[in-house]
Amino acid sequence: MTGPTVRIAALHPSCTVLGPGRRFVVWVQGCPLNCRDCVSPQWIPARGGRVVPVAELADRIIAEAADGLTLSGGEPFAQADALVRLVETVRRRRDLSVLSYSGYTIEHLRRHGTPDQHRLLDRLDLLIDGPYRPDRHADLLWRGSDNQRIHRLTDRHADLPGAAGPGAGLQFEVGADGSLRWMGVPPVPGFRRRLEQAMGSP
Repeated sequence: MTGPTVRIAALHPSCTVLGPGRRFVVWVQGCPLNCRDCVSPQWIPARGGRVVPVAELADRIIAEAADGLTLSGGEPFAQADALVRLVETVRRRRDLSVLSYSGYTIEHLRRHGTPDQHRLLDRLDLLIDGPYRPDRHADLLWRGSDNQRIHRLTDRHADLPGAAGPGAGLQFEVGADGSLRWMGVPPVPGFRRRLEQAMGSP
């Protein structure tokens, strides 16, 4: 494996509930924040997922007819250098909108972030910041708790609906093997646990 790589947890080429339009979503593996009641605890460990060359992932993103790229996880800013390279590689061929989630606030990233984290921030159109807070759970556009904010970092999405608008809902898919996959920000706390209980998971 040559060139820069990124450790990913999951991918989806056509998500409609994690940003404006239809988006290619990259969920990275690993998060140092370990927020309580994280909706994806399996993606917190730094080890896990799979390592993919940035060039290979960029080719896949470019081949899809998505309107934009969403970075989630895990914590995207924990792999800032690799994701800067990914965004730059994609945008040399397609001028896609880029949104990233982060458990860090924008103030923290600007004041205390590494040079690579500053570079990633500079390449985003939208940032959704702040840790998930179960005690402040709310049904908000693309966010799970009301401490999280949508930052418009460029003019690309000046026509977005108000940040206080309702959530975008969830996207469900059933695989060929009968497995159920869902994407989006749950409108109620404890959604994952309730879903797994309803489906008979331990």
